[in-house]
Amino acid sequence: MTQTDPAKKSGKSKSDLMEMSWDPITRIVGSLGIYTKIDWEARRVVECYSTSSIFRGYSIFMKGKDPRDAHFITSRICGICGDNHATCSVYSQNMAYGVRPPRLGEWIINLGEAAEYMFDHNIYQENLVGVDYCEKMVRETNPGVLELAERTEAPNAAEHGYRTIADIMRALNPLEGEFYREALQVSRQTREMFCLMEGRHVHPSTLYPGGVGTVATVQLFTDYLTRLMRYVEFMKRCVPMHDDLFDFIYEALPGYEEVGRRRIMLGCWGSLNDPEHCDFRYENMNDWGRRMFVTPGIVVDGQLVTTNLVDINLGIRILLGSSYYEDWEGQETFVDRDPLGNPVDRRHPWNQHTIPKPAKRDFDDKYSWVMSPRWFDGSEHLALDTGGGPIARLWTTALAGLVDMGNVRSTGHSVEINLPKSATMGERTLEWKIPKWSNAIERNRARTYFQAYCAAAALHFVDKALAEVRGGNTRTWEPFDVPNDSVGCGFTEAVRGVLSHHMVVQGGKIANYHPYPPTPWNASVRDSFGTPGPYEDAVQNTPIFEENSPENFKGIDIMRAVRSFDPCLPCGVHMYAGDGFELEKTHTPHAFDSQT
Repeated sequence: MTQTDPAKKSGKSKSDLMEMSWDPITRIVGSLGIYTKIDWEARRVVECYSTSSIFRGYSIFMKGKDPRDAHFITSRICGICGDNHATCSVYSQNMAYGVRPPRLGEWIINLGEAAEYMFDHNIYQENLVGVDYCEKMVRETNPGVLELAERTEAPNAAEHGYRTIADIMRALNPLEGEFYREALQVSRQTREMFCLMEGRHVHPSTLYPGGVGTVATVQLFTDYLTRLMRYVEFMKRCVPMHDDLFDFIYEALPGYEEVGRRRIMLGCWGSLNDPEHCDFRYENMNDWGRRMFVTPGIVVDGQLVTTNLVDINLGIRILLGSSYYEDWEGQETFVDRDPLGNPVDRRHPWNQHTIPKPAKRDFDDKYSWVMSPRWFDGSEHLALDTGGGPIARLWTTALAGLVDMGNVRSTGHSVEINLPKSATMGERTLEWKIPKWSNAIERNRARTYFQAYCAAAALHFVDKALAEVRGGNTRTWEPFDVPNDSVGCGFTEAVRGVLSHHMVVQGGKIANYHPYPPTPWNASVRDSFGTPGPYEDAVQNTPIFEENSPENFKGIDIMRAVRSFDPCLPCGVHMYAGDGFELEKTHTPHAFDSQT
């Protein structure tokens, strides 16, 4: 953290208004910077800028590649959620090639992705975000809250085993805390589950357009299931424990709902396809999209605007605003109309050109390499956020009321999750209810519930996969031909939220390719209309509850707001070295060379 002079052009004293920055943000890949101006008299953040200091270049070096290599290349966008990129790329390729994988292949992909959600959300929630609420952190920033936590009985102590809220906080202490260490063991098991399905984590080795190369046997799914049931038991303790902790924060710090709060503008592209309905044809995308086991949708001010993936696709706009790029006005348009004949905007990813223009950071002009994706509703370019993924997924799924797997059901106002009897605990029914706010606490709470959602969904997928194997339907891959000219778009949810891959094939090669992960949406900067991105918006107006003085300020409330989005900058920034250069080898005679 760095601290500079008081905000320029202000009439306030240094003790009242200060510029403070955190660059890089810790506990994530270090390319994200948060720059703020804080009004100490009002104890509130009045201004925020989100920055990323490295250039993104995947959309440039994908051009001219064989489209069949797209998932192997784009998997390397990130060393954390690479499988989400590979999966999304495969979905885009399936559409472009007109291929429908066998059902078993899709069930295997679902099992792999469910394991990835469980793995990543678990390790982030308990070993990274959890530190923000652990005993050591609270002692340093809010000792009065810790004192109250010592005296507060945990309502669900019988479920999770911690008598007081302070005991929960101690269990989250890094390296020493009991729950912190247990979560590390759980993350290992969930990573093994993923590798059983897709061969390697985090860059799958058995995932291809047309299906998977995984050899499907009863033993394979049994090995997955034994690990899954250990995770189910873990979640029966994890959900009530987090409910106790987050509910206590609200009680201990009245007004804490304002930390990280922003207008409810949530986007979810849906995930976990139903192979009974998904044929990957663009013409049928609205239908099979609504059959996903996580429902796609856009929620604005609590209302479900759409669940139509065609509308979602056509509404995406890439604005530049405060990012270091030149506009592509006047450049080639790749796609005038989608396969249904709908007009495609010049600012849609199918038509995007990436033209870098580095400049000195200037918060009144250009200040980041992250662009500003927006969703156009016909009148307004909405700065949608994903809330770190789970809150948007649960919110859209709950409102749509389309999911019913038996053990997971969306009701129109909530999501019900039934976890079966496990080794030492009986059946448990959990219910995530739509909250009043989209804020830091509720983003974190949703992450815990979505882990339970994935566990229950995975039980359903295992049953379906075993039924295919026992029925003799063991084929996992469908052959295909690459058309000379085609377009494709893949929609899924990366761990942190919306993920889409947009591909244009011309002459059998990639002519244009743009992956849009959650980071450009969440970490986007002020766009060409002056609208701040979600990180910026969530931090602006966040109140300061930390008890420390400005001289010892750690910024815990600001960090909780940012980290509630599960920021991960690899998907927002990448290095591009231009056209490269030629190396010339010269030979220097060695002492042992023969002499002439």
